[in-house]
Amino acid sequence: MSSKTKEFLKKTTIFWVLVLLIVIMAFLSPAFLKGRNVANIVKQISINGILAVGMTMVIITGGIDLSVGSVVALSSITAAFFGTAEKDYPAVIAVLMAVLVGVIVGLINGIGVAYIGFPAFIVTLSTMTIVRGLALIVTNGVPIFGLSDSMINLANGTLANIPNLVFYLLAVFIVGIVLLNFTVFGRHLYSVGGNSEAANSAGIHVNRILTVSYCISGFCAGLAGALAASRITSGNPTTGEGYEMNAISAAVIGGVSMSGGKGGLFGTLIGALLIGVMQNGLDILGISSYYQKVIQGLIILVAVFFDIRGNKEN
Repeated sequence: MSSKTKEFLKKTTIFWVLVLLIVIMAFLSPAFLKGRNVANIVKQISINGILAVGMTMVIITGGIDLSVGSVVALSSITAAFFGTAEKDYPAVIAVLMAVLVGVIVGLINGIGVAYIGFPAFIVTLSTMTIVRGLALIVTNGVPIFGLSDSMINLANGTLANIPNLVFYLLAVFIVGIVLLNFTVFGRHLYSVGGNSEAANSAGIHVNRILTVSYCISGFCAGLAGALAASRITSGNPTTGEGYEMNAISAAVIGGVSMSGGKGGLFGTLIGALLIGVMQNGLDILGISSYYQKVIQGLIILVAVFFDIRGNKEN
């Protein structure tokens, strides 16, 4: 086997794992590839995929954002508040307000990491707890119902029989790919993640890049919150629990290095698909969600192991 072939297989391993998983699930359950179930898989991965885009940006800088699940909850409440039939605001207003909430939290995270110097884990763990608490306080733990038809249709509608969520996911990924691969910001993002001191010496505004990356993560979480509210037709303070782990999983499984400076959104998309296929398939097979968490944790551990091994070899 030639070195080029080996390199190609190494770079596309996660894709072939996804293909193998789909084949296995289709063999074990005839219902797996039916149209309705495929649509369910797409809906399941769309929100996580959007979160994973922002998470990828942050992890490339060498950071992490544990607050996104809580931001989804607070943003979903915000979207539901402005998206009720009683208030009759256009759905776009509800989405913009939800996104604004996400960006504000992202800005707080970014300032804490970049300008104050807190570890990303500590800052985002704190905002994760604070934001979840705020979501429970403002609703008194009670979901907001009564969303308008336009708000409900945002995530539950279709275009040419394709769920709207697919288009939102693709739009976010395309914008993310352009940012990472075709802009100065993208080049600087990788530079900061690879070696922040060298990037600073080269004249890159490291603090600004870090702050913007967390704002992008907040933006994605805010949008995901609005879509989550639309999908479940309510704003729920408990929405988004565990979403941060799914987003991190998608990025890491997709090859984004936890040490920063490496990875891309194509791998993240494959990672999100793999997680969605795995969760859906295990649900169909009647495997308990408790075991699913164990499996997902082991997959992350294996992915990080190979990441560390690869960094040592380089």
